[in-house]
Amino acid sequence: MTEGFATPDFSATRLSPEIELSRRGKHSGWFGLVHSDNANPLGLYPIPALCIAGRPGPTVLLTAGVHGDEYEGPAALMRLFEALSDADITGRLIILPQLNAPACRAGTRVSPLDGGNLNRLCPGSAEGTPTEQIADLLCHVLFPVADAVIDLHSGGAASWFVPCALAARRPDGGLDAANMAMAAAFGTKTVWVLGAANDSRSVNGAATAAGLPCIAAELGGGGSVGLAALGAAEAGLRGTLAHLGVLAEGPAPCREQKCVELAGPGYRVVAPERGLFVPFVEAGESVTAGTPLGELRFPDTPARPALPVLATVSGLILAETRRAAVLQGDFLMFVAPEIPESGPGEGATP
Repeated sequence: MTEGFATPDFSATRLSPEIELSRRGKHSGWFGLVHSDNANPLGLYPIPALCIAGRPGPTVLLTAGVHGDEYEGPAALMRLFEALSDADITGRLIILPQLNAPACRAGTRVSPLDGGNLNRLCPGSAEGTPTEQIADLLCHVLFPVADAVIDLHSGGAASWFVPCALAARRPDGGLDAANMAMAAAFGTKTVWVLGAANDSRSVNGAATAAGLPCIAAELGGGGSVGLAALGAAEAGLRGTLAHLGVLAEGPAPCREQKCVELAGPGYRVVAPERGLFVPFVEAGESVTAGTPLGELRFPDTPARPALPVLATVSGLILAETRRAAVLQGDFLMFVAPEIPESGPGEGATP
């Protein structure tokens, strides 16, 4: 323990800490991932890291770049680090703006080193692939010194999400009060409750399994940094950090939040076959079951009639594809039914 902050234990990881995480002040550096390949046989792959340690208080772990084609989160975290000083902070922020650094440098969803999707490999392995080693660093080295986690995502190059905070349910299926409070403080109009569709191998799922209060966020996408999504990210970070007591104040909370959940069949709309997808609705709109969401056109057989794509459930269009040419099974949209904040069948997974 140094100046009131727990020191992470790196003894079981192969990554080297080239940053000071326990001393008060603002620090930058990296974690060194040693991986020998044709491109870099004797060097290492740095994972950028930032830290602001102020007065004694909670440690909050802030992550982005879990997928390398998601840019809103990294931009928001770098801007937050630049704007704050240790005098502004009660507690400590450990900031990882490009957690899956190899994927971020390549601009790809998964790592070019091993094809690993970091958000499907938690809690990882110290002796595993490069991506599994990054997951192990997160879950077994940094989680133990954290009091809360905020993980920023977007739709990446292929899709776009309504800006929303994601809060996981408790293991018994009920709404988790700490997660829901963090999601409310993030301030987006939509809160996506992670129930049956949550993946336990994600950063959010691993934090939930470790008993850590955690929210994720989806913030636009499409392969660029949208101004509205960036604004939502920055306001959400400050609002949640104020709620956690790290910042003295944050933006006023949204008073019109609604909760949605991807549960049951029909929420994931995929292309029934190969074609050109022409959407009729956009993310952020609400639809009822039977609503035409779009149509498939067939450029190779242009005289063929269009194939309608219909909603099979009612709800909010939470996300949409940013691809026009699609193959059978490709993602088109998420339709997320609204749920009461008490949750359907509170205490039971729907």
